[in-house]
Order: sequence, then structure tokens, then C-alpha cells
Amino acid sequence: MDTNRRNLIKGLGAFGLLASSRGIASPFSILKNLRVGPNDKIRFATIGMGIQGNYDTRSALANEGVEFVAAADLYTGRLERVKEVYGKDIFTTRDYREILQRKDIDAVIIATSDHWHDTITIHALEAGKHVYCEKPMVHDIEKGKPVIDAWKKSGKTMQVGSQGISGSVYKEASRMVQAGEIGHINYIESNSDRFNAIGAWNYTIPTDASIQTVDWDTYLKDTAKIPFDAKRFFRWRNYRDYGTGVAGDLFVHLITGVHYITKSNGPTRIFASGNLSYWKDGRDVPDVMVSIMDYPKTTEHEDFQMVLRVNFANAGTINNNTRIIGTEGQIDFSGEGLTLSKKKLPKAPGMRGYDSYDTFSLAQQKELDKQYDTLYSEADRKVEPVKEIKFLPPKGENSHREHFKNFFDHVRAGTQTTIEDPEFGFRAAAPVLACNESYFSKKAFIWDPVNLIKG
Repeated sequence: MDTNRRNLIKGLGAFGLLASSRGIASPFSILKNLRVGPNDKIRFATIGMGIQGNYDTRSALANEGVEFVAAADLYTGRLERVKEVYGKDIFTTRDYREILQRKDIDAVIIATSDHWHDTITIHALEAGKHVYCEKPMVHDIEKGKPVIDAWKKSGKTMQVGSQGISGSVYKEASRMVQAGEIGHINYIESNSDRFNAIGAWNYTIPTDASIQTVDWDTYLKDTAKIPFDAKRFFRWRNYRDYGTGVAGDLFVHLITGVHYITKSNGPTRIFASGNLSYWKDGRDVPDVMVSIMDYPKTTEHEDFQMVLRVNFANAGTINNNTRIIGTEGQIDFSGEGLTLSKKKLPKAPGMRGYDSYDTFSLAQQKELDKQYDTLYSEADRKVEPVKEIKFLPPKGENSHREHFKNFFDHVRAGTQTTIEDPEFGFRAAAPVLACNESYFSKKAFIWDPVNLIKG
């Protein structure tokens, strides 16, 4: 294996710019004008055949008119497994560029560690490929705009992979909010607890993991060059250099859903706090984190606050919940569906009880009673009973499959307006990346969600 590949990959984008400036044909330019007809089979490849890469591949294949033809991964064992599961004719490689150079591949799924997302995405778009990129779209806030620019320039379809919003539950929640069913949103909260090793990302490491079976030099990319460490490769979510921690892995899903439901561009102030409490196994990201996000008033919604919490060390009762609270009700999400609870205050504010009324003289109390009776009728004093509406998704619905369907439909139509295009995807990614910056700097992070720049 060429130990200088890392430098070659970093130089690939520069070569494209150099070629353009000198009128030299880019190695990928021959592919840019390829089109997929409405009835053509879409041939796709997956780059990164880890846990999510396999889930993505299966979900993509659950759609009609698609074919899985190639896979790339830096661990040889996963490429062997690809042929065992998907067929011996699947083309496999440890070098993703070999996939991008193939004319018979229309689209790629990028399911690598987070720190490779932006580079492979840009190279794929330059190569004329349609792109499905796992969340979060980028590893660093500064990389968001270059990906968006590359997508717009390419004219290709791109989908970011927070698949929940393609399910009917989020669609129904959006309808409820837009219809004013819970009044004006003022607060959103979500709690996510775990207490098991796999849930804390301590995934199984193969016994043959070594510098011979893993292309370690390429994996490191532009991070610190260190000796081979199997944990950093197979448990990359635990390290800042390659992953984005609990915020990038978990918070991003809720933020994506909230933005879809509320039509929000994102928060303007983000503060995160927490600690590494239990999983002190060499990781350098927290296992407990709480984040507070301030969303400003827009033409779509009033200002509201969102609080997100994750705890990988909860040895007590696991009771994960998400709720959107408004001035006239709330929406509670469960693993099965959602519940809308509607509750309105009566017009009359009430008197007596834990109130200052009883501290006044009898004469003043009589005067207040008279005034109250004049202002409020019996109907004004009645409290409406709480109304509950439950919504369950259709039996057999699979939001992951539907997310890919949305992507493939736009590939066939030659359009770029997927349900989670790069602008939408980055508006969800930026707040979670800001969580990490806030956590490590111990300062609030100011963000401009409209212009996508630091405040």
C-alpha cells in the first residue's frame, strides 16, 4: 500500500483547480455529464462499510430500481464481508477514488468516520456522482460552505442522512405545528440515556486488526500521525479527531427533526456542558452532555429554547423522551409515534387559593368579587378538559428506506431539492459542532443561522 496516499488524496482537489486554471481535463470531468433516466436502474456504491454503511446499503436496496455494485473500506475484513453478504461480483477496494473513476456508478453513499465526510463528498460531486452522506455532513463548521458550494456547482442530487424526517411521524408533527395545534412553541427538550458498552460505542474489534489489514495512514488523513491503534479505527466515535461525540451522533437527529417541524434555520446561541463520567477508556469526548440552544423569532415561529441531554452512564431507569411544548399544548414523541396534548387556559384568571385575595380587607374582597363577576361569565371560568390525539405510523413503514427513496426519486428527476439537502444538513450539523466547541472552550457559541457564519 502506498504510504503517501494521504498526501495524494489531499492534493486531488488542488489538481482539479490547477487543471481548470490551465485548461487541462480533470480526471473526473469526463463523468460530469452522465444522467440517469427516469426508468434507468440507479447503480450505487457505498464508501465505508461499517455499521451504518451496512444499514444504509440495505435500506437503499429496499427501494426498487437500484443496484449495489461497489464498496470501499479501509479494513480488508469488511470488504471480504461485502462479498459474503452482497455477492462475489461486488467490486471492492480500499481506495475510494477507484469508485469515483468508474463510469458505471451513478451515486455513492458516504458512511465513513465523520472526518472524511467533506473530502469524499466534494470529490464525489466533482466526479459527477450523486451523493448520500451520513450525518453530520461535516466534521468542522468551516467545511460546511465548501460542501454546499461544490453541491450547487455540480448540479447533482445530494441527501444528508438523518432519516427520521422522512417518516410519517415527523410529517404529522410538522402539520400539527404549522396548523397551530400547540400554539406558539416556547420550549423543546430531549433526554437520551444509555448504560451499556455497545451503546457507548465500544464496538467489537476484530482479532486480525493490524497495519496489514487496515489502511491506517489514509484513515488518519490530516490528523496527527500516530502508531496504529485499533480502538481509534473501530471505535472512532470516541475520539475528537475522527468523530463528533454525542452531539454529532445523537443531538443532530433531534435538531434535524426540529428544523423540519418548525421550518427553523437554527439557533443563534449554543452552550454545552458535561463531563466524562464513566467510560474512561481512553476516549476524549464526554459521555454526559447538556446543551442549551436559543432559537430567535422568525417569520415561521416565535423565539424558543431547546435543551438536549445525553447520559451514557445512567444506571437508573432509562426513560428517554422528546417533547415540543407550546402555549396551547405539547407534542410527545415515543418510539412508536407521537401524542398531541391540547390544553388551554380559561379566560378568567381565577382568585383565592394561594393568592393575595385573602390578605385584603373584607370590603376590598367584596369589591373584587363584584368586579370579577362583571368581567367574567361562567363560561369564561370553565377549564377545557385536556384533549389527547395519538398518531402511529402506518404498519411496516421504514423511514430509512423512505429517506433513500426521496434521494433516488430526485436522482431520476435530475433535481437537487431533497428533503435534507446540504444546506438543510449543514444547518443541523452546525449547532452540534458548536456544542463541541462550547464544551471544550467552556464558552457560549454565537452562530448566524441565516448566513451560516460564526457570530
